[in-house]
Amino acid sequence: MNETKTPALQYRFDGPEDAPVLILGPSLGTTWHMWDRQVPELTQHWRVFRFDLPGHGGAPAYPVGSVGGLTARLLATLDAVGVHRFGYAGCALGGAVGLELALRHPDRIASLALIAASPRFGTADEFRGRGVIVRTNGLDPIARSSPDRWFTHGFAAAQPAITDWAVQMVRTTDPGCYIAACEALASFDVRAELGGAGVPTLVLVGSEDRVTGPAEARTLVAGVPDARLAVVPGASHLVPVEQPAAVRDLLVRHFSSPWKAAFDSDTGQMAIPAPPLKRVLAATPPHPAPVAEIAPPVTVPGQLSGRPDPYDTGIKVRREVLGDAHVDRTLAQADEFSGDFQELVTRYAWGEIWDRPGLDRRSRSCVTLTALVAGGHTDQLASHVRAALRNGLTPAEIKEVLLQAAVYCGIPAAGGAFRVAQQVIREETTPTE
Repeated sequence: MNETKTPALQYRFDGPEDAPVLILGPSLGTTWHMWDRQVPELTQHWRVFRFDLPGHGGAPAYPVGSVGGLTARLLATLDAVGVHRFGYAGCALGGAVGLELALRHPDRIASLALIAASPRFGTADEFRGRGVIVRTNGLDPIARSSPDRWFTHGFAAAQPAITDWAVQMVRTTDPGCYIAACEALASFDVRAELGGAGVPTLVLVGSEDRVTGPAEARTLVAGVPDARLAVVPGASHLVPVEQPAAVRDLLVRHFSSPWKAAFDSDTGQMAIPAPPLKRVLAATPPHPAPVAEIAPPVTVPGQLSGRPDPYDTGIKVRREVLGDAHVDRTLAQADEFSGDFQELVTRYAWGEIWDRPGLDRRSRSCVTLTALVAGGHTDQLASHVRAALRNGLTPAEIKEVLLQAAVYCGIPAAGGAFRVAQQVIREETTPTE
């Protein structure tokens, strides 16, 4: 066994150096130790590569705000150690990385296991709201509530040492990296792309998982062409920790078996037979092959060379800043009379101005809050205070913006703004039990 730290990812190898490589990807808030109970058996067949997410488990705190960015760092780390082709098993956020590998880098991955995973994890608002909680209160509220999300009540009560370990694992994570990982999950949505994942896939889920449960698992099985489902009884979200033997056996069978595509088309499920131990992972070549070659730009016939319509960018930015719930509610209220106005706002305010590179979103939130105070537009203020929190402003910084506005825009206007902002901040930053 050897451990190494790099500026990109912290990683660890276990098992014989000449064996095919199997990668184990962690969940948000965990470390590579979540796989400890599977490693002794897996290293009898593979060289196991485990990694920590940025800022987790003492890893260097270089935040990454997208699943694509995490995947790129993983591939760069693997390239540096000469691993080109591998099997991959990932839990939750680690599963999102596995889907990204299967969709964008199919030449690198031989076989895939998705554990407690989903093509879209909850809603963007949920994860950006979690980031607001962490930015305001630190990680302690999230850490204390983690056992309820990760384990069944019976397991948590019977295993207090593991429950305490889980809380400490989250509590010692770098807050900035945790917030960035929440943003990565908020922006992850590959529901429309699952048919492009041409990798033999095992979808594994705990029967009691209330975060990404059997419904999400069946969505994956229905969308990925070569996928089969395994439901582990008596397990919640962190199923490798709660049912380590069941997960170990399922992984050994999946990564050791020749792939058989036949499955029940009605349920998407298939029994996993005890296989002969025939490996499907190719051995690592002595020198990693290039992932791609630089090719000249391709011109699509009939493609316009002008600037694209900013509406698509606008609706994306509008949702990221204001939240899906607010945007959905606003657009649902639009009718034939007001619909053109909503289109104008989306295209020009959000697609043109908010997407300009000259100011970051934190700065734009400061300007917007000040302008709303100056204009007395308290009806718009609440949504933009929420947006400011999502864009990274702390309650203390919002207070400073409003104090500054009081001097230049007037005490009465700022007084009304403080009342609105106080209520919004209380709602957004109070942890839910």
